[in-house]
Amino acid sequence: MQKRKLSFWEIWNMTFGFLGIQMGFALQNANASRILQVFGAEVEHLSWFWIVAPVTGLIVQPIIGYYSDRTWTKLGRRRPFFLTGGILAAIGLVLMPNADLFTAIMPSLWVGAGMLMIMDASFNVAMEPFRALVADNLPSDQRTLGFSIQTVLIGIGAVVGSWLPYVLTNWFGFTNRAAEGEIPLNLLLSFIIGAVVLIVSILITVCTTKEYSPEELEHFHAQEDKPDEVVPDEEKSKITDIFTDFVKMPHTMRQLSWVQFFSWFGLFGMWVFATPAIAHHIYGLPLSDSSSETYQDAADWVGILFGVYNAVSAVFAFFLPVIAKKVGRKKTHIISLLIGGAGLLSIYVMPDENWVILSMVGIGIAWASILAMPYAILAGAIPPRKMGVYMGIFNFFIVVPQIINALIGGPMVKYLYGGDPIYALMMSGVAFIIAAILTLRIDDDDEEVSSNIATN
Repeated sequence: MQKRKLSFWEIWNMTFGFLGIQMGFALQNANASRILQVFGAEVEHLSWFWIVAPVTGLIVQPIIGYYSDRTWTKLGRRRPFFLTGGILAAIGLVLMPNADLFTAIMPSLWVGAGMLMIMDASFNVAMEPFRALVADNLPSDQRTLGFSIQTVLIGIGAVVGSWLPYVLTNWFGFTNRAAEGEIPLNLLLSFIIGAVVLIVSILITVCTTKEYSPEELEHFHAQEDKPDEVVPDEEKSKITDIFTDFVKMPHTMRQLSWVQFFSWFGLFGMWVFATPAIAHHIYGLPLSDSSSETYQDAADWVGILFGVYNAVSAVFAFFLPVIAKKVGRKKTHIISLLIGGAGLLSIYVMPDENWVILSMVGIGIAWASILAMPYAILAGAIPPRKMGVYMGIFNFFIVVPQIINALIGGPMVKYLYGGDPIYALMMSGVAFIIAAILTLRIDDDDEEVSSNIATN
């Protein structure tokens, strides 16, 4: 018995929940700094507020991965986790921009930061079981396609989430103006709509996708076990095995870890500092301005820019399997990261906000590859019996660079860059280029085996 090859639409439905997850994630990425500034955060302190997000991911992801490998309910193995995570994330989406309602308890700034933590923890609960589901349900030769379709849906959700505040204002007339210390109506409605879409999209995946039973998975795992691989005793396994698995991570995963480190260091810097950087460097506003009409327009435009790179990502993801088949997954990732790095560096020389769209095209190409290629390489390099826990451990190399950037990013802006956040975006571009260079070191054994089989 072999894993059944799924049709395009079966894979689409299986990954459809990522549309809602990424819509919520995009609303957070494009607007969290804006919301925190409205509630009183200084530019150099923004990265410190953002630190709660990767810290929760560092703790939550491996634990969720461990338990999702060992869970079986009427809903299946992975589905209970991303359904629960989706519901909690939706609650955070509704409450974060409404943090000023809780000022009787504590300052709205701290409530907003707490909601950011809840949202990111919940996104983490949902994301890795989703990625593990793709690896569980698809045979090896469909995994690149599976992660690419997932990237397409991520792109679509991110475009809608990023553009929603701008669309609500410019197409439907909802105001983006508000009194100092208050969140504009267009942003409040955007987060509520994002919460609804998140729940609906995850329910579509839950209702249309079946998972293999434990017995079937055991059979598949037996077929995929490597000759020298020790089969774990599930009855004796314990949560602390995560640390042992971390030490024993496969060689390819260890190589990928450095690529992920610099990729996500760069992404985090862009997400945190894009709004103040664009408002100051492109619109010419003082760094102290976080409430003027021009600032609100600049912040809405950052949402459009984020939507552009996600739209490019969604389109480019369709071509990733074809490109990877022609030149290999490594070269595809290297080229994509170099283009993304050039895109980030180019923001500095763009004459106005419209030209920055061109920079976002390059970033979108890199983003598509970051969401697909490392996971396609990883899925063939880790033991299938521990797919969930290793996907969770792999998240270390996403959240640790974000934590480091969160700790040093603000002080670097204040003391190294003279208070100008545009240089944080330049540093992100350099990080992408370093990640591309480190990709040269990766041994993609799974792709080499598949190529040999195809040749023979």
